[in-house]
Amino acid sequence: MKLTVIGGGGVRSLFLAKSIAQKAESLHITDLVFMDNDEEKLRIYGGLAQEVSKRIAPKLNFVLSKDSVEAVRYADYIITTIRAGGDHMRVLDERIALSHGILGQETTGAAGFSFAMRSIPALLEYCKLIKLYAKPEVKVFNFTNPAGVVSQALRDMGYDFCYGICDAPSGMLHQFAKLYDVDAHSVIGECYGLNHLSFFSSIKIEGREVLSELIDREDAYLKTDMRFFEKELLQNMGMILNEYLYYFFYREQAVEHILHAVQTRGESIAYINQQMTKELSGLDVHQDFEKCIQCFEKWYALRENAYMSAETGIQRDKPWSFDLNSPDNGGYAGVALKFIEIMQERRKGTMILCTPNQGAIPELKEEDVVEITCEISQEGVKPHKILQVDERALSLIRRVKEYERLASRAICKRSIQDAVDGLFAHPLVSSYSLAKKLVEQYLILNAEYCQGWK
Repeated sequence: MKLTVIGGGGVRSLFLAKSIAQKAESLHITDLVFMDNDEEKLRIYGGLAQEVSKRIAPKLNFVLSKDSVEAVRYADYIITTIRAGGDHMRVLDERIALSHGILGQETTGAAGFSFAMRSIPALLEYCKLIKLYAKPEVKVFNFTNPAGVVSQALRDMGYDFCYGICDAPSGMLHQFAKLYDVDAHSVIGECYGLNHLSFFSSIKIEGREVLSELIDREDAYLKTDMRFFEKELLQNMGMILNEYLYYFFYREQAVEHILHAVQTRGESIAYINQQMTKELSGLDVHQDFEKCIQCFEKWYALRENAYMSAETGIQRDKPWSFDLNSPDNGGYAGVALKFIEIMQERRKGTMILCTPNQGAIPELKEEDVVEITCEISQEGVKPHKILQVDERALSLIRRVKEYERLASRAICKRSIQDAVDGLFAHPLVSSYSLAKKLVEQYLILNAEYCQGWK
């Protein structure tokens, strides 16, 4: 079996390589290709990933490539994780939104639209190649942000082999497993909504419902990403919220915190990645592997502990290290690998994916891409039908889905009016005049990617 990673020169490539290498033999993965069009990042981060793979699974044929055609040729599965425009464009995306007093978060906020203006055209080109050269039954797992809009656009353009993946829901479930000191496989969550806008209506541990118990646990607000919400809010909702819902439930606090922070999240990551890459560029990723890992740990720990700190004012402070031999907790690679495992074993299984609604959430369209718990089998992906949808959650889901529909249409058809209408519909913008200003500025910023818009 051949698995390809498009964007294999990313900073998180080591995690991908570790996840895949640890499962390669059991999943019959024989060929692994990390492809990237940035030669230096592929050399450094792809090279580190290659060394990780070699040390864990020496029989796995690991290839680094700049050739997109050869990378996808005969591929069984493909993971896409790209950042068109680089870190510096993310900084500008966020600062433009913030200049209007609008949240500049790169997926949930208005900046996500600008990111999508670059991500979607790039991924559509890859999808054309995948359709031509990959195996007919290929599955593509898209981790490129903003995953909701991107997955909607790829599906709208007819690439029904694409599924959106995100490690936020599975990461939350892993946190609950650690909180209860149980195996992660024993924690099952019933989730519905959109990417970065999802709600857990049920959490079961070894078959026992613990949702209400979790919401009432004081330590859950210290040891899990429930830390971003007040206990009274979750008690009132009767659900556990995806951490990105913080931006909707505490919008003005998020904007105020970011405006008063030393750096935005994008600026922080751009600085960390720049400094880490600079240090690593002077080392041989194979001969100086241990030194490279020490450098990576130093800088990546700063990134991890600063997660959502600028937006919430909450700073994490815990040791972080990269252990080559520790059991892998999955991340977004784990989501893709779980899908592959279910298919390999020809059994049924449940997992959370971004996939067409198919009637699962009432009042949404059949073709609307949602983030939801699904049943996976040889017959395909079937979202769990949500029998009782919270009206407050549904109201927010509907509004953001309208934005995602219009954003997808705008980018696929190069329509300025659809872009304005989409951002106007976005609950974190909710102003026609500001939507027009944002679209004007984002079209200028992304001129290289936005030829022919009218």
